[in-house]
Amino acid sequence: MACGGAGSDAPGNGGAGSGGAAADPADPVAGSASDGDGPVRIVFLGDSLTAGFGLEQEQAFPARVAERLEAAGHEVTVINAGTSGDTTAGGADRIDWLLRQSPDIVVLALGGNDGLRGLDLEMTERNLRRIVERSQAAEAQVLMAGMMMPPNYGPDYTERFRALFPRVAGDLEVPLIPFLLEGVGGVPELNMPDGIHPTAEGHRKLADNVMPYLEPLVRDLR
Repeated sequence: MACGGAGSDAPGNGGAGSGGAAADPADPVAGSASDGDGPVRIVFLGDSLTAGFGLEQEQAFPARVAERLEAAGHEVTVINAGTSGDTTAGGADRIDWLLRQSPDIVVLALGGNDGLRGLDLEMTERNLRRIVERSQAAEAQVLMAGMMMPPNYGPDYTERFRALFPRVAGDLEVPLIPFLLEGVGGVPELNMPDGIHPTAEGHRKLADNVMPYLEPLVRDLR
């Protein structure tokens, strides 16, 4: 198993809020495409949740998922491409650079900051579709992570936001984690004092949420 960052020269990668060292593109984490006998290469494209804001990178859920996949007998290379503050627009800007690393699977965990900032949801949906379609064109499988907004954003906005993830996943025929923060969002003991970013224990729960959807994709590739 290898697990590292997306590389210090990645577009928009200046603000990842995790303590792990960034991987150099020449490192095994960012090397040539996996072949049929090599490790499954997985890119986690996300924001501060993916980056593990306030934690060491090995405590963030992508690293926890990598550990569990390895324990289950799967050989994987995980690239944490989480950037604090990133939006779907930032992800759409970064996706072509990340696809140069030839991932087998892209875990798409963006959209939360779009919602928190009250951005135009039509634009959010277009960006998500672009990321999925670009990944599929590069022959990478995509796993989408759904997000939800707290009720204080109003019933109309929160429902439209919630609905866009299953709509994109359904239209583009990719699997969906219904809600990445299931069992973590709104649970004080699993979040930092800001009430937004999960603790190390919260990230273990995020890994629980991801594994049932990601492991079958990994298994099918090998």
